[in-house]
Amino acid sequence: MSSRKITILGATGSVGRATLDLVERAPEGAFEVVALTANHQAEELAQLARRTGAQFCAVAAPEAGPALEAALKDTSIRCAAGPDAICEAARLSADWVMAAIVGAAGLPPTLEAVKRGAAVAFANKEALVCAGDLFMRAAREAQARLLPVDSEHNAIFQAFEERQRDSVRRIILTASGGPFRNWSLEDMGQASPSQAVAHPTWSMGAKISVDSATMMNKGLEIIEACHLFGLPQSDVDVLVHPESIVHGLVEYADGGMLAQLGMPDMRTPIAHALAWPDRIETPVERLDLALLSQLSFEAPDPVRFPALGLARSAFDAGRGAPAIFNAANEVAVAAFLNGQIGFLDIAACVSDSLERGEKDGVASVEPSDFETVLEVDRQGRRLATDAVEQRFR
Repeated sequence: MSSRKITILGATGSVGRATLDLVERAPEGAFEVVALTANHQAEELAQLARRTGAQFCAVAAPEAGPALEAALKDTSIRCAAGPDAICEAARLSADWVMAAIVGAAGLPPTLEAVKRGAAVAFANKEALVCAGDLFMRAAREAQARLLPVDSEHNAIFQAFEERQRDSVRRIILTASGGPFRNWSLEDMGQASPSQAVAHPTWSMGAKISVDSATMMNKGLEIIEACHLFGLPQSDVDVLVHPESIVHGLVEYADGGMLAQLGMPDMRTPIAHALAWPDRIETPVERLDLALLSQLSFEAPDPVRFPALGLARSAFDAGRGAPAIFNAANEVAVAAFLNGQIGFLDIAACVSDSLERGEKDGVASVEPSDFETVLEVDRQGRRLATDAVEQRFR
């Protein structure tokens, strides 16, 4: 593999750190770091920039700018602060961009990287959930390569035979089931934030861990997969697989299935995207099938995990509904982590927001351009904030 220039948007998050771990383990000269970004972690970002020899780094929070500048004053590394600075990082000439900024904040810089025609590895579900048609169209026009980093979509990407697209009958995304897979509804209603973020198999940030506990992440992934692989939601299934060894399956017309297996370590799908179309070594523990006692699968419970049904309805409704679905979930998860609402209220707030959006017309807005997507996102947050406040009272 020839030397590759890379940018990491969200370098201080779990995906960003895992990407840098692989980069720093690679042979000298394999990767050249062009830019790194973070939200507000100026000191950590500066350390990463020094260590990797980054040319440019930026923090999204303007108030963190002075700290970043002070931490790099004795270097030649350029730095900047604010949302525009993150987009500047995405526009720099890198062959490969990791889009790992969580939430709607990751939409503008990810789109900038796509428009530039870069290979874009994305762990940001919101790009395709909120603006799937826009992103896919922009990718086609710029001839950008979209490389999914989520373990499930990366698994499908590896097993999906593009030349045999017409023979694909369905794809199956697997889910661990989260920490509450066997809990009663009553117990789930009393779950604390610390219990919700204690994922049984994956090490992730708080927001993503809560999304796993509600299975809202799988709802987002259904919408994402529909755009990425050009499938109706009826051809995207979900199976609960507690061992998290099989990450995704593709079923073909002849009844055969192709599956991608691996240990539950994000460095595996990241490495696949980082080296694509080649492969690189990783320090990931190797899977020993002989030592596995079992691989189990079960259908998700739609009563205890209504997020899947909400996601399918939002995708079928189209227009602004998926953006409202995503925005409402972000607001509700933040409210849960802050102790304002209960665990089961998360899905209820999302459902309320979708209903309110349909009634006041926000859900019927066609996200024909990026500004409209952001406006629907803002309105979705407003609707969700109202729903949270009603429960908090």
